[in-house]
Amino acid sequence: MARFLPDDVLLMISDQLWYQKDFGTLFNLCISCKQLALPAIAYLYRMHNVKLGGSDEVEVAARQGKPGDGNAQQNQAVSRWVHLWKTIILSSLGKTTYLYCRYIRALDLRDLKDLLEDEMFRADFGNDFFSGELSQFRKEMDTPVKAKSRTKRPLRLNIIATLEAIGEAITQQTPVLEELHGEITSAALLRWIPRLPKLQQITLWNGAALANGVGSTLHIHCPDFKILRFYTWTSPDTDHFFAAFLQDLRPQSLESLEVISYSDIGAKTFLALNRHSKSLLDLKLDNITPEAMPGLSMLKECTALGSLLLAETIGSTDLEHTQNDIFLEVIGWLRECKSLQNITFHKFLSGPALLTPILLESNIHLVRLEVTDYAASKAKDFHQALARQQSLRSLVLKSDGEVCDINALVFSLCKIVHLVDLRLSNVSDFFRDEHICLLASNLPELETLWISGWGITDQIWSYLKLLHSLRRLDINAWSSFTADGLLEYISGLGEGNRGLFLAVMMADPDSALSEREQYIVQEALTMKVEGRFDYTLARGKHSYSSYKDDSKVQTDPDAEEFNESDSE
Repeated sequence: MARFLPDDVLLMISDQLWYQKDFGTLFNLCISCKQLALPAIAYLYRMHNVKLGGSDEVEVAARQGKPGDGNAQQNQAVSRWVHLWKTIILSSLGKTTYLYCRYIRALDLRDLKDLLEDEMFRADFGNDFFSGELSQFRKEMDTPVKAKSRTKRPLRLNIIATLEAIGEAITQQTPVLEELHGEITSAALLRWIPRLPKLQQITLWNGAALANGVGSTLHIHCPDFKILRFYTWTSPDTDHFFAAFLQDLRPQSLESLEVISYSDIGAKTFLALNRHSKSLLDLKLDNITPEAMPGLSMLKECTALGSLLLAETIGSTDLEHTQNDIFLEVIGWLRECKSLQNITFHKFLSGPALLTPILLESNIHLVRLEVTDYAASKAKDFHQALARQQSLRSLVLKSDGEVCDINALVFSLCKIVHLVDLRLSNVSDFFRDEHICLLASNLPELETLWISGWGITDQIWSYLKLLHSLRRLDINAWSSFTADGLLEYISGLGEGNRGLFLAVMMADPDSALSEREQYIVQEALTMKVEGRFDYTLARGKHSYSSYKDDSKVQTDPDAEEFNESDSE
């Protein structure tokens, strides 16, 4: 007769495997037998707490497909994507051996929307997906079609209705769900929230779904709710309804708010945020309308902030010169935010002037600062004040391209000796060799350097070799480098530079590297540190890319954007 360990011992074993992050052993327990699987599954999902979905895998498969293999890789990726969602939905209906959905902590319906809109899914997988038990979720468009096309037409789903029906089923079996993301209606939220007592985070496409009492429902049923993101909310009543939502939440409960794109929030919203003044740590307000800009001074009680992003829609409001009293009140508010570590200002005409006194505050120690679309010629005080924030690890400056006091800027940058990430665009357009050499000599911890300039030569390479941790170097400057200079630089790279991406983006066509020289540089970089090389002529003719199957310049792999599915 077979003997089994007691259930509490199996739980202890699973707990230890989770603590050791031993995913492989936990997975093997799940597929070995039912007694071992029951405790292991819970810890497996607890460890593997990532977005539920497969859109990223499909994108990678499409990008990495080899010539001649057709859509085989993408087809396999879509098939796995389909299987994953089908299993979760069947689990919510009690049609699987284990109720996988009961362990889900993050439900991202944006990924399911991507699947339903995928052309390959609609053509090859849709009918099978919505068969059997899942046929109840098939919600098609009401628009009639001609009879002769009915047998061959692709799946014509009402995406929102389908998502809502599936979400309705899943949320009835997800008692530990902490995150909910997607294009969700207000009516659906009012039904789902009472089933989700552990809910902490919501991401929505349209913030209008938060009206009609959603705040009160969260107050009653979700004591841990603390993070809210929405993409857009435009209507004459936006400010009123969003302020009411914030008032309905538990006082001092909201920790993070992000408005990603256009909205009509304003003074009422800013005033209501003071109800969470002690809890609010992360505030990101993008595309603030000019009409709402004067209301920023009403945020004066929100002084617990650690991260702040403010961006105006068109950058037309000059608070300093047109509404100076409000300008001074905003400065007073920011000065009281002693915990601020990350600040981002986009399209703020008064941004540098607002930030200068903050940079001079001895009790504020910034870690990351990003300022874009500002007038460099009027920002000398701001540039000089940067030197006072020696705690900075990341600095991003993008000006309007006007000439500024270059020496004052470089002097300040050289004082921020612990910078790891420095990205300069337009503001450094008139840098010469000596300026880049000074930066390289004084910023030894740099891992990422983006810089522009004029007339840049091989002189910089002996100084850039001093950056032993550099992993990304983008030189968007009119330059005339030689193959010998590049190879000399590469020869001095070390283990800390492994994986270096080197981009020369505006090479002088009159002194351009030949195709063979570019190939030699690429091979040397690959052999030395497994790096990549990209070379572009100043007139926009792309000469060489290490991305053999994609001749376009690659975008920053670390950049965080809202999913394309969010902008549908």
